[in-house]
Amino acid sequence: MQAPQDCKDMTQLRAAIDTLDAEIVAALARRMAYIDRAIVLKPGAGLPARIDARVEEVVAKVRGRAMAEGLDPALAESLWRRLIDWSITREEAVLGKGLLPKRRAE
Repeated sequence: MQAPQDCKDMTQLRAAIDTLDAEIVAALARRMAYIDRAIVLKPGAGLPARIDARVEEVVAKVRGRAMAEGLDPALAESLWRRLIDWSITREEAVLGKGLLPKRRAE
């Protein structure tokens, strides 16, 4: 994919953006697969869908990464909080909202 400054016209620029959008969607789909795996693993660990400390940890990491990449950290935080809220809602649909009892090893 061409660097933005190497795009000679809007056709090239739009093609690069379309390619990048496809990569972002693919990365989000991979992230969702990890959320689905968390739905399987959390009951055994006695963990609820929402863990506020983890939410804040993820947001802090994303803000730091955004700053390092030259992306507005407020934008990154806003996007990730929406993504996290969606993920937690997906987990709660299966796990419920409370703390789950740990399963005993059999």
